[in-house]
Amino acid sequence: MKIGNIFGGRKTVLSFEVFPPSRDGNIEELYRAVRELAELNPDFISVTYGAGGGTREKTVEIASTIRNEFARETLAHLTCVQSTRADIREQLDKLQEGGIENILALRGDPPKGEERVIETKGGFKYANELVEFIKLKGDFSIGVAGYPEVHPESPDMEHDLVNLKKKVDAGADFIITQMFFNNEDFYRFRDNAISAGIRVPIIPGIFPIFNYKQISRVAALCGAKIPPRLQDKLSKVSKQNEEVEKYGTEHALLQSENLLGNDVSGLHFYSMNRSGHVIKIIRELPQKSFENNPILE
Repeated sequence: MKIGNIFGGRKTVLSFEVFPPSRDGNIEELYRAVRELAELNPDFISVTYGAGGGTREKTVEIASTIRNEFARETLAHLTCVQSTRADIREQLDKLQEGGIENILALRGDPPKGEERVIETKGGFKYANELVEFIKLKGDFSIGVAGYPEVHPESPDMEHDLVNLKKKVDAGADFIITQMFFNNEDFYRFRDNAISAGIRVPIIPGIFPIFNYKQISRVAALCGAKIPPRLQDKLSKVSKQNEEVEKYGTEHALLQSENLLGNDVSGLHFYSMNRSGHVIKIIRELPQKSFENNPILE
């Protein structure tokens, strides 16, 4: 099923993100987490794509397995960094062969050791060009990324929304945001996007913190700010993983409850290939929010 057709009515879309493990020995751990997340009856599970396409083959394999063996719709990430049109065309063919109907089209991060993205000869420089190419070359539902706190390379929100609208105008059906920890940032972003003429569903991305060192690094990469009160709590227990996860899960639950009360199209959880903390959150959310999509039956 195409994700673009899922939205509408009173139902809140539920989704999770996983990533291909860097070591083959961890693939079973990934599928164990996917199996447990699949029991929550999500509308889709997204599978990331390494910088420069480093995990492109694993992305196709994992996305196909989730769809065909776990019977859950999948969203395969696809970037254009260090890829030619021919490379992308080949990847689209493989996704179609694997039964994948949904793509999250991204420019991608600079390759390791590089500070900025350099356009590949015969490729694309921006995500809107990738969206347009996918739209012409295959029958996919296409999602794109949004940045509630502004893309790290963008000078301001206005400039960032101009680029976001280009992606939507090129054919994107929905938007999934980067992580954020202050809901007011999301609401401001959503209001500004609507004012800019963006009319597709915008799904907030939630990151339940469970590791202090990791979240500091990840938040810095995507420009997400951790609220001072949460930062203070986490810093006091930074070496106590169970306490970090406790506070992180509590904050993500409060975020999710507030978002559900403010007409969001869905909730997208960055699972980091773990299921326990996400399951705790979903169990506490009002099940009526996921009408026609009962979870934990």
